[in-house]
Amino acid sequence: MERNAIIAGFGIALPPRVEQHDVWEGYFQFQYAGPRRALAKRIFDNAGVYTRHAAVSPMLEDVADWSTERRMRRYQAEAIPLGKEAVTRAITDAGLSADQVGLFAVCSCTGYATPGLDILLARDLGMAPDVQRLFVGHMGCYAALPSLGTAADFVVARGRPAVLLCAELTSLHLQPPAVRADVQQIVSHALFSDAAAAVVVRPGDVSGYAVRAVAAVTDSSTADYMTWEVTDRGFRMGLSPKVPDVLAVHVRGLVEDLLARHGLTIGDVDGWAVHPGGPKILDVVGEQLGLDEDALAPSRAVLAAYGNCSSPTVLLVLDALRRRPSPPRRILMLAFGPGLTLYGTLLEASTVTA
Repeated sequence: MERNAIIAGFGIALPPRVEQHDVWEGYFQFQYAGPRRALAKRIFDNAGVYTRHAAVSPMLEDVADWSTERRMRRYQAEAIPLGKEAVTRAITDAGLSADQVGLFAVCSCTGYATPGLDILLARDLGMAPDVQRLFVGHMGCYAALPSLGTAADFVVARGRPAVLLCAELTSLHLQPPAVRADVQQIVSHALFSDAAAAVVVRPGDVSGYAVRAVAAVTDSSTADYMTWEVTDRGFRMGLSPKVPDVLAVHVRGLVEDLLARHGLTIGDVDGWAVHPGGPKILDVVGEQLGLDEDALAPSRAVLAAYGNCSSPTVLLVLDALRRRPSPPRRILMLAFGPGLTLYGTLLEASTVTA
């Protein structure tokens, strides 16, 4: 029997909000001197971020010299309640109970613990002992899309609901002063933020968005353009300014090939959930796909309100699209990360009337 995999529940949980201006004025401006301070100020001003969320605000608690061990202990303390809140909201939104979940998948590249979030949250939320679990780490900003594809495959194959949680705490990885002055670190600290987002994928005829297709392309010749290294002082981002150039080469081909499998073209898509890795990323995607500013407005709004939260971010854009007065019928989700890797996912509205 053919089954659909429908995104039928959403849940978002956020740590305290901070203003980008306040973070600069209250902390980062004091971390640079001379021309480097002027450069950092321009980067912060042009990041496209106005507010963001931080489990650990540098204005209240400077973790720059913390060991990785100390950061990981804090990660677990902060991520568990955030993840629990997001998953609880998603399950409730889907009209399910926790013991009905067949697969629980968790994405996070900003912290590790064993037992992991998947085990501890499944226990605390009351999921069944036979729930299958999957933890996805170090895929970075695109992790939500292959994980969503895996959840959808499980739902179709097993006929049971799946939950996907993406939880990232980038604020724990503030770098020491000697590293922080590097331009790539300035960009990272100006963009990245914290969030948890969860979705429930259900089988059968329910209202929501059906997962129709997932596609990827990796340009391994540019693998060193985006890195996330584990150091003795947290995780350090490597972010080449050449990343948008690589996306420009591959994004249109990925999108056209994905849509062609379903007899569609770019013009048939009326909702775009593009991961807002930064303003230039959105500019390049818009140029290559011929999208107008209205198509990219949800992504820019998420960047402005939340910053780049790594893996949850594309789910935040999807949530914004589904909340529109007239939600789109077809949505193409796009996200990018280490590899360099591009992922695309096609969704189609599924409406059930009584």
